[in-house]
Amino acid sequence: MINKKNLWFLTLFSLILVLSVYYITMPSELLLNNGYLNNEPVVATNDNDDVEVSIEEAELLVALRVEAEEQTLSEIENLKSILTNVDSTIEEKNNAFEKMKAINMTKSEEEKLENLIKEKYNLQAFVKKDGDQIRVVVASENHDTTLANNIMRTIQENYDDKMYISIKFQK
Repeated sequence: MINKKNLWFLTLFSLILVLSVYYITMPSELLLNNGYLNNEPVVATNDNDDVEVSIEEAELLVALRVEAEEQTLSEIENLKSILTNVDSTIEEKNNAFEKMKAINMTKSEEEKLENLIKEKYNLQAFVKKDGDQIRVVVASENHDTTLANNIMRTIQENYDDKMYISIKFQK
């Protein structure tokens, strides 16, 4: 008999399979026309206006995000192996689970701070939080000390404890 878990698994697996087959069989000209395969910035134009909007993220921020994501994934994989290991004690499993929760909380705080900087200052930023230290890399050619000070204050407002915040401008 098929239970609910198996039914959900089969349903989601079928959906993923159909989408992947659709993506593979999609004509590559469609992707080339939209600029996705050429890594070109996405440009939106309107027939009524002569305004061009270009959306592009700094390569440095992408590299920092990828590096942080790889590090986080490797830590989570190590913790998952502890959780699924039969020989691990209950205390080791509890510690691994608590570390996983802390990693997820830190990641959500980093994303929240990145969105806050984007909303308030209209700047792309990368935030890395490690304990009470927060490192911010802002994609901007303008190295403004007042802007850095304002970003520091905005970040510190989200915490009750004193945080050690460093701002680096990079383009």
